[in-house]
Amino acid sequence: MNRRHCAAAAITLVYALGLLTVPVQAMAAPTPDSSPSPSASASAPAVPSPAAPSSEKDLEKIREQIETLYRQAGAATDAYNLAEEQTKKQSGEIVKLAKAIVDGQARIAELKDRAGAQAREQYRNGGLPPGAQLVLSDDPQLFLDGVNKVRTSQQASKTVLAELTRTQEDLETYTQDASSNWHKLETNRVKQAKAKKKINAQIAAAEKLESRLEKKELARLRQLEQDAANRAQSAWLATRPTPNVDVSGATTAAGKAAVAFATAQIGKPYVWGATGPGSYDCSGLTSQAWAAAGRPIPRTSQEQWRLLPRIDIQDMRPGDLIIYHADASHVGMYVGDGAIVHSPRPGRHVTLAGAGSMKILGVVRPDR
Repeated sequence: MNRRHCAAAAITLVYALGLLTVPVQAMAAPTPDSSPSPSASASAPAVPSPAAPSSEKDLEKIREQIETLYRQAGAATDAYNLAEEQTKKQSGEIVKLAKAIVDGQARIAELKDRAGAQAREQYRNGGLPPGAQLVLSDDPQLFLDGVNKVRTSQQASKTVLAELTRTQEDLETYTQDASSNWHKLETNRVKQAKAKKKINAQIAAAEKLESRLEKKELARLRQLEQDAANRAQSAWLATRPTPNVDVSGATTAAGKAAVAFATAQIGKPYVWGATGPGSYDCSGLTSQAWAAAGRPIPRTSQEQWRLLPRIDIQDMRPGDLIIYHADASHVGMYVGDGAIVHSPRPGRHVTLAGAGSMKILGVVRPDR
């Protein structure tokens, strides 16, 4: 790769770095193909007719539709958060690669100057370096000194040429890597935009369903939601294995710190994509709680499920994370006594809830 091509690539990358600071507010991202998230790609259920529900059965159907919509929004939110994390990572990689390209170009220029100086020195001495001229001397000592100088000069030339070749190869690799990262960055921005559109559509559909209800029906809907959570919690407690470690004394110092942070956020609103300090989504709460405890963990519930050590549910202790639903789209922090602290969904606030009030996928332990 010639110098002009390297310079053009570096200028393009450095110019492009200015775009990295542009907010991705209008961007969002679906879960990667490898992540199980069928609900994230599901279409929103049809909104029923404007007629107000006339029975408990109608309200229960609306409750299930709203729950489905918010679950789909939660899955899309997890996908958005993952794409945002990947976008940040790739932006950082591009910045580092652009600096490496600029440094590599400067090093190539320096090495070419050194190689040119050596060539000019040989030309001035009739095509022979000074050491080679001394070899022609009749003085034995000067002859030996000349041999050493020739060897030193040859080694220096080889070193310069070898480093020049290696630096040029590195520069080409940096440019290719930067191009690859730029492509990934743009791909994730497109994913973010799609996921944001999905999130907003699901939330809007759920809010539309609720807006058609009268005040009395809304109150009844809230009660139905609570009744469903209570039934699930009771069923879980009835079948839950006897806990091996459900005592505060078994919790680590980091676990206690994470629980203290999470419970201190109770009452703050759910906002998708938020990581505090004024609002949180579900994994924003758990990731920030463990970061505050000095143990950074993955940002999203799906990545927490994929990457953190898993434990048996009967062994869980305060600070452990319970992952919910088949697509790992929700997470809460276990606080003991069969309860979690979590950020439920749009329109709700960080709160305590029964650990079994939702479908449990499994439990992970950040400080294992």
